[in-house]
Amino acid sequence: QVTSKEGESQCKEKHVVLLSPVGKLEVSGCETGLHEIKLPKMSMLPSGAESSAACEVCEGAEEMTEPLKQCTAWLHAYFCEPARTASLPVPAFHHPLLRRDSFTRQVLWTLLRDVKFGEAVSYKQLAVLAGNGRAARAVGGAMRSNPIPIIIPCHRVICSSGQSGNYGGGNLMKEWLLSHEKLQKEKLA
Repeated sequence: QVTSKEGESQCKEKHVVLLSPVGKLEVSGCETGLHEIKLPKMSMLPSGAESSAACEVCEGAEEMTEPLKQCTAWLHAYFCEPARTASLPVPAFHHPLLRRDSFTRQVLWTLLRDVKFGEAVSYKQLAVLAGNGRAARAVGGAMRSNPIPIIIPCHRVICSSGQSGNYGGGNLMKEWLLSHEKLQKEKLA
């Protein structure tokens, strides 16, 4: 049994790859929870057949832990039937950043809890929600270090000017996610 410097035993990490409308999402996690979702870099917006692709597991299905199963179910719903995400459990997280008490963690949890599908929030508004209205720059840092994009919806955080702002998966990915949510929300309205 290998232990990390904090003296916790290392998790047995499993990986699964999902083929989604925005490309391949690499998800990793252990029995305890999710570690991260890696987004592909998009060089162009998907169109037609690609964008209507469902969200299916294409690698790693045989060794999925419970958190990975919940994550793939959640992502499938997000892309295919977004109204269902509200009733699905959010998988447990097991990334060190989300276990340590910090402003970053506070910001990410606030974002997950308070900014719903199809909504957007400015960096400053999110700083206020997380309890420190002067920390808009720190919110930007928290968004950059978000290990679980899409589920923790850092793509919903935009500049006060209405500009979309930067995004780890690239600005095309951010625009795609925001317009996907807007269209789906209008369909449901």
